[in-house]
Amino acid sequence: MDKIIMKNLSFYGYHGAMHEENILGQKFFIDIELYVELKKAGMTDNVKDTVHYGEAYSLIRDIVTNKKFHLIEALAENIAGEILKAFPLVQEINVIIKKPEAPVPGIFDYFGVEIRRKRNE
Repeated sequence: MDKIIMKNLSFYGYHGAMHEENILGQKFFIDIELYVELKKAGMTDNVKDTVHYGEAYSLIRDIVTNKKFHLIEALAENIAGEILKAFPLVQEINVIIKKPEAPVPGIFDYFGVEIRRKRNE
């Protein structure tokens, strides 16, 4: 299956299990892969035959910046569900959420989750 790749999307959101995270907020980096049949779009050169990644980006940005979740698992699940609902051509989605400022004492690049969801699951 072909895919549309949206790499290292950066947003400021208010997600976390700790009260301070919901008030102060922090950065989140998100990678999205949309599994879509792209042959028709490649042949017609028409955006109606693909997923408009600008519109997908706007939906993801709205979820990350305007909703609040205690868990990044819930954030990822919400993104996957809303993308599958909004874009019928998407057959499968892979979502990676990276949280580089997680309130964990130690040295690390990020903590994160990765989920993969198929249409009709």
